[in-house]
Amino acid sequence: MVCYFFRLPSGIKKLLHPIICCALSANLSAVAYGYLSGSGIDAALGDYLTKVPSNPGAGDVLMGFLGSVILSFAFSMFKQRKLVKRHAAEIFTSIAIASTFSLYSTAILGRLIGLEPTLTISILPRCITVALALSIVSFFEGANTSLTAAVVVLTGLIGANFVQAAMDKLGLNDPIARGIGTASSAHGLGTAALSAKEPEALPFCAIAYALTGIFGSLICSSPAVRQSLVFIAG
Repeated sequence: MVCYFFRLPSGIKKLLHPIICCALSANLSAVAYGYLSGSGIDAALGDYLTKVPSNPGAGDVLMGFLGSVILSFAFSMFKQRKLVKRHAAEIFTSIAIASTFSLYSTAILGRLIGLEPTLTISILPRCITVALALSIVSFFEGANTSLTAAVVVLTGLIGANFVQAAMDKLGLNDPIARGIGTASSAHGLGTAALSAKEPEALPFCAIAYALTGIFGSLICSSPAVRQSLVFIAG
């Protein structure tokens, strides 16, 4: 189904992103199945993702490919290992700065537009992949993890659709800059969108994708940083 949606014309994909279409299709199918079977949507989703190895659902099978997908990043990273090693200092420094800037700029913007402090805290790790974003907000009291997950996905979708055009406008043509900029702002969805058209940027996307989450987790594990973010959020 994902492959089918990715084959749609680019104009349609801007309005109906493949990730959104697949998610909607799965949920609508679960609603229809739950209604027709009389079991309800919760039971249908439970059958889809059982998390029981002896009785896997379709979702469990798909999740089983996740490790292979992540491992595949290593091949492109290995091919560009000399370039990565040569620019290691710039790569690590820029990702650390981007991670810190993302957290604090989100806190500041949340305060400026008058968001409730708990809402601002919940969306702090919006540029970090969902699994690590949920881990990060667990450091804070009162955070809404459902909101965190939703905002992370929304950030990724926005990045997947607009980050390449934004970098073109800014004149950022270097694959290192484009890869780091995309992954550190739009995590996995941005990485997938960019690498589909610019495979030479994939190694740097993969590095930034991983390190943004790691740096974000390390930064937020500091009590002083957490207190400063809470103070800024209000």
